[in-house]
Amino acid sequence: MGTNATLPATAAPAIEAHALARFVRMSPQKVRLVVDLIRGQRAERALQTLRFTKKRAARDVEKVLRSAIANAERKAEDAGASLDVDELYVSKCFVNEGPRWKRLRPAPMGRAYRYQKRTAHIVVGVAEHHVAAAERTAAAAAAAAAESKGVRGAVKKARRVLAGRQQSGRKPKPKK
Repeated sequence: MGTNATLPATAAPAIEAHALARFVRMSPQKVRLVVDLIRGQRAERALQTLRFTKKRAARDVEKVLRSAIANAERKAEDAGASLDVDELYVSKCFVNEGPRWKRLRPAPMGRAYRYQKRTAHIVVGVAEHHVAAAERTAAAAAAAAAESKGVRGAVKKARRVLAGRQQSGRKPKPKK
């Protein structure tokens, strides 16, 4: 039996998001050829790979990847975290088979040949690298600490003003 390697409890949760396109009018086998090219890559590099891939499925996969990146940005914004899009990578991507459209084609002597038009469901997930997530939370904690010190400093300054030690934030003019 293998053990699951988990991150320490102090590690920040990495931001993850996914997007899916359902009922794409293309064979899943053809889409899998393109999806296999980007699995595990950084999001930026995956977009470049898809842009220059000469397969029709690359357009659909690129669209889903862009949507997943936008979902991650939105998720970070809702959580109040700052997300570096350059730190995203393609964490999961797969293609499932959708329903098949059964069609008939006329054949000789009044018969009909049956054929199927296949559809695919494309799923692409992006995640923030765990090192980048730890850096993001450390930066947020440092910003919060600096902000709290700033508030304390402002309170001290206000107390001094009220106590009469300091008249205002300006320096007194020298007398001539």
